[in-house]
Amino acid sequence: MNRPLSTHRGKPGERWRSERSCALARGGMVCTSVPAASLAGRDMLARGGNAIDAAIAAAAVLCVVEPMSTGLGGDAFALLWSAQEGRLLGLNGSGRSPATATLEAYRARGHDAVPPLGILAATVPGAVHAWETLHRRSGRLPFADLLEPAIRTARDGFAVTELVAHYWFALARMGVFQNDAGRSAWTRAGEAPRPGDWFRVPALATSLERIAHDGARGLYTGPIADAIVATSQAEDGYFSHDDLASHESRWVDPIETTYRGVRVAELPPNGQGIAALIGLNVLEALGEPAPVGQADSAVEWHQRIEAIKLAFADRDAYVADPEHESVDVAALLSKDYAKGRAARIAERALEAPPPGLSGDTVYLCTADAEGNLVSFIQSLFTGFGSGVGCGETGIVLQSRGSGFRLDPAHPNRLAPGKRPFHTIIPGMLLRGEEPWTAFGVMGGHVQPQGHLCFVSNLVDHGLNPQEALDRPRFRYEGGRRVKLEAPELGVAEGGTLGDALTSRGHEVEGPGGWMADVFGGGQAISREADGVLVGGSDRRKDGCAVGFD
Repeated sequence: MNRPLSTHRGKPGERWRSERSCALARGGMVCTSVPAASLAGRDMLARGGNAIDAAIAAAAVLCVVEPMSTGLGGDAFALLWSAQEGRLLGLNGSGRSPATATLEAYRARGHDAVPPLGILAATVPGAVHAWETLHRRSGRLPFADLLEPAIRTARDGFAVTELVAHYWFALARMGVFQNDAGRSAWTRAGEAPRPGDWFRVPALATSLERIAHDGARGLYTGPIADAIVATSQAEDGYFSHDDLASHESRWVDPIETTYRGVRVAELPPNGQGIAALIGLNVLEALGEPAPVGQADSAVEWHQRIEAIKLAFADRDAYVADPEHESVDVAALLSKDYAKGRAARIAERALEAPPPGLSGDTVYLCTADAEGNLVSFIQSLFTGFGSGVGCGETGIVLQSRGSGFRLDPAHPNRLAPGKRPFHTIIPGMLLRGEEPWTAFGVMGGHVQPQGHLCFVSNLVDHGLNPQEALDRPRFRYEGGRRVKLEAPELGVAEGGTLGDALTSRGHEVEGPGGWMADVFGGGQAISREADGVLVGGSDRRKDGCAVGFD
């Protein structure tokens, strides 16, 4: 490297020290939340594929090995730095509501909000079409080859990793599956696998084989589409064959701001990436943070929390599908607007509405020696999505429809053929015209909070990607409530972080008892000036960063 890697790994007791070392390589890098997916991506690099091939292969494997978080019935978004085109591209792979799903129809059925489970929560799956769209533009290996690791894993089986098993078991016990098709594919006699259990999903392997042979149309037409429509009819839903066959992903221009001179890129609405950018603008307007050498600053924590509160308020007021509603992105990302919002932040915590919308997601990132950098996120939204399985396909439909409002005056109101408000957001940092870091943090409304913290850790405190991911986080819950991952952390102002924030009016809660990733789980890859790739994989997940040379 042109300069030493920033690291506190060799300093026991140092507050910035990470629990993991960075992965380092030049030939390529894959970072995911389950090792099997990281290795599948690395295998594509070893076969001569590029970062795009690696991302698709890893995403497909995650549909098998982390099934509560992602699947063929979900959506996907991507930011791609294309080395060939020399620019940053955005891909919106989210699905739309059925053409006959109207706000009036839902309200006539007695709903004042879209149910979180069941067929009414489902929207058209977008992930598979997004894979093919990404591959057609920038992939190198045959599309079928990219699905081979996922097919093999589903057919032959896999050992269930620890945290995946934890949530899988809890969700099954909570009764998330809404029909026999979901239960038969993803449980054994109603019971979820335990850590280390070997699990097979032959029905999903067959669906993946069909997609490998036919491409995306293997899901949107033919037997899989027939199973989805038949399931919808049986569950009194609204899906038609036309809803599936007409689906398409969209290439979009990323939106961005600068944070202390670093460009931060996100996808535009209907996603919530704009909330992360607004929060960073507000945080920047509040001034420079405490120097690295001091203890954590309670003031900095307070400012981060307050900045994201204001960003959430803007998100909830304005973000909707831009194909149906006008969203003034430029005004919301104005530095002058951020200064006005920052002026509302004082010593005491603001009262604000709850952010809502927690969910389960997988985020991954990949890089190659050619300069391609992929930031990719994929999700069923809530655990096992709608809970509705589709015949003998092994596919469970997502619950993204619950992101709609049933308020006729709200821009994010349900309408036919409309994309809902979406939580999943891939991120990218650039230095000038050069890509620097692909990053993301999963976890519903945790995601903009995690993006803000990660970027600040990297830019303000000079941490490497692993350190920036591993630092304690907060989770704003609404009103003045905030969960702290490390309330006992010492702060420069004296005492503990929890006490210091309480004195400023925050209603502080501890991390809680059973959710290991309540503060999200992220992945990141930075490309240094001399081409060295530096990968990080969140300690809060089962995964790993794997380099290739």
